[in-house]
Amino acid sequence: MIGKKGVKSDINITPYIDILLVLLIIFMVASPLRKHEEPVRVPQPAPPNQPKDTKPDLIILEMDLDHTVRLNQQPIEIEKVEPTLVAIYSHRANKNLFIRGDAALPYGDVFKLLDIAKRSGVGDVALLDRGEQNSSGASSAKGDH
Repeated sequence: MIGKKGVKSDINITPYIDILLVLLIIFMVASPLRKHEEPVRVPQPAPPNQPKDTKPDLIILEMDLDHTVRLNQQPIEIEKVEPTLVAIYSHRANKNLFIRGDAALPYGDVFKLLDIAKRSGVGDVALLDRGEQNSSGASSAKGDH
């Protein structure tokens, strides 16, 4: 019966719990004091007196599978897209653009439109699916090169 009074194998966890609680309190106090570097832009609600059936002034740039480009349903040559967008966005406060491309297009072809848009002074770019006909399901792709 030698093993009855052997080494005690229990771990005393009380000091560990005390340290854990002190660290928890420190992080809870220090967390609200932390400054965030990135500004957060929250969308503003629409004014209540605006009618529901009015459409906002949107600019949609589209590219089909045969590489035809349309700007708000009007066909345009790819070489004329940049000067046209520069002329449009130089006088606008709202610098948002929607790009819609066919899903079968290579990514690089749609990226050319995105690059042209950024050079033209567009602020925010949203990419649309071919199935979306309005901007309600737009996925924002804010990009700074």
